[in-house]
Amino acid sequence: MLTKIREKAQGIFAWGILIIICVPFALWGINNYIDSGREAPVASVGDKDFYQRDINKAYEQYSQSLQGLGIDEQTLKSQALEKLIKDEVLLQYVHAKGLVATDETVRDFIKSLEYFQTNGKFDEKKYKLLLSSQRISSNDFIGRIKNALVMEQFQRSIIESSFATLFDVEGFFKIQNQQRDVDYLTIALQQSPEQPKEEEIAAYYQQHQNLYQTPEQVSVEYVELSLEDFAKKVAVTDEKLKLFYEEQKDQYTTQERRRISHILFAINPKNNDKAQLEKAIKAKQELASKDFAEMAKEVSDDTVSAKNGGDLGLFNAGVMEKSFEDAASTLKLGEVSNPVKSAFGYHLIKVTELVPGNIKPFESVKDELTKAYQKAQAENAFYEAGEKLTEISYENPDNLQTVADALTVTIKKSALFIRDKGEGIAVEDKIRTAAFTDEVLQGNNSTPIELGTERLVVLRVLEHKTAATRDLNAVKQDIVKVLLSDKATHLTAEKAKQIKARLQAGEAIQAVAAENKLEFKQAANLTRSKDGLPVQLNEAIFKAAKPAGNKPSIFIVPLPSGEQIVVSLSKVTEGKMSEDDKKQLELAKKNIGNAFGQVEFNAVLNSLQADTDISVKTKAKQAIE
Repeated sequence: MLTKIREKAQGIFAWGILIIICVPFALWGINNYIDSGREAPVASVGDKDFYQRDINKAYEQYSQSLQGLGIDEQTLKSQALEKLIKDEVLLQYVHAKGLVATDETVRDFIKSLEYFQTNGKFDEKKYKLLLSSQRISSNDFIGRIKNALVMEQFQRSIIESSFATLFDVEGFFKIQNQQRDVDYLTIALQQSPEQPKEEEIAAYYQQHQNLYQTPEQVSVEYVELSLEDFAKKVAVTDEKLKLFYEEQKDQYTTQERRRISHILFAINPKNNDKAQLEKAIKAKQELASKDFAEMAKEVSDDTVSAKNGGDLGLFNAGVMEKSFEDAASTLKLGEVSNPVKSAFGYHLIKVTELVPGNIKPFESVKDELTKAYQKAQAENAFYEAGEKLTEISYENPDNLQTVADALTVTIKKSALFIRDKGEGIAVEDKIRTAAFTDEVLQGNNSTPIELGTERLVVLRVLEHKTAATRDLNAVKQDIVKVLLSDKATHLTAEKAKQIKARLQAGEAIQAVAAENKLEFKQAANLTRSKDGLPVQLNEAIFKAAKPAGNKPSIFIVPLPSGEQIVVSLSKVTEGKMSEDDKKQLELAKKNIGNAFGQVEFNAVLNSLQADTDISVKTKAKQAIE
């Protein structure tokens, strides 16, 4: 539960972090925002105007970040517009307050982005190429990052300053660790003996035609750039490969594995240099007949490693002083060094494990090297082609032929697919999302869609089939099943209500269950995390009102299966902090405090929004309806 609280508390940063993440991944097609001043704004926040392109882009980014969560398009559009407004409100406020992010902070953040890294390191070439391809200056990009970081800084200043007292924590655990005693009986789904009449079927069909439609479908034509395709065109020679092999040799090198132990004779005010050196020399001599590990346990002044026979683990260069490292790196397996002086004293060092390093020969990695070389050489051409794809497809939004001719690529076509699934290129969630956006359905090219880091696609609608109502005869049996299910659910609910009324009148639940031949169960000391009960039942039990006086609390819990459970809640025992809870007291205070901070931040943001002059034009509202 504490983990869940922590996750929920951290969730307050999700949309702030999303801004940061979306910056690099939304760069393709950023020129959609250029020249927006020619259009009439469709929304404004203070002095900041937003255009339809901004609204569309916000929706595209937002929907891609929430793919797979089953949220309908209209809700996503509404949330995306609301997020765009909230972000701008917050940004204007932090600017007004003079909050800033330092150049060093921004530089470190950009370098940490995987999008600009090659083999785990910042690749300045890739960074410049990408900014150039999007016609965005480094200063502009850095400014966007600064905005995102400052907004997050403000959020954290509120959330991390919130706190919870011991009283708050105890109150939480009183509820969280509460126990309840219940009796309950289950009413199985009551089947209707009568079949639906023709007029019932027809009436239901007329009222629910939207449920019996063939889904909306589209097929698309598209052009695709693939780094792999560009790589295949790169000519390779052994001479070039060997040079590349030398540059990449570290990737084909297995480092030497060297494990060391030591015995330390520390130099300090009580033990002078000469005396400790003499001890070390004497110990070295005694090791001719004694076990190194045992002697380390007896005489080493490094009490931590001495317990493990002087073991210091695997040797890592750069951790110890040079004199120590020089000795440790030249010893043979099992060899003990002469006394080595460091700032700590004199050491006797022994190598206890030694696995020599190894470099894979050129011929053994030639195939792998060829692919890596081709891909590395193709990156520039790929990014330059991406720049052309972005520019030409935007400048010619009504066709793909122009960009296909310019890039010498083939226009490909997909089969029809629906929003939730497709085949071929439509297997990709991003492709389906883009294909069903208003911009594409209206006949425009999509903005470039990144599939991973090595594929780029622009698509347009080839065929669009709107949803159509199916004929009554084709869906008649489906409607009969629904009507029978509805009747069964209604009969079951009515029976549950009758039994509930009898229990509230004072009849014993056991007697009522026996009379109706229903399954009866008892559960004592139930907790919120009790396994074995249906989730809906357990949640309802802990949401129910406590028993009043000597009368149990009676309520009904419907299950997804159609069954109805009638519950008699007889006892509620207040929770207490367990020993495990007490051990996590500080964590509990922090996480509950963060949860309070989330509420406080939301209130602050809502207040700022209420005080800001915000207008949304009819066009923007229609776009989300």
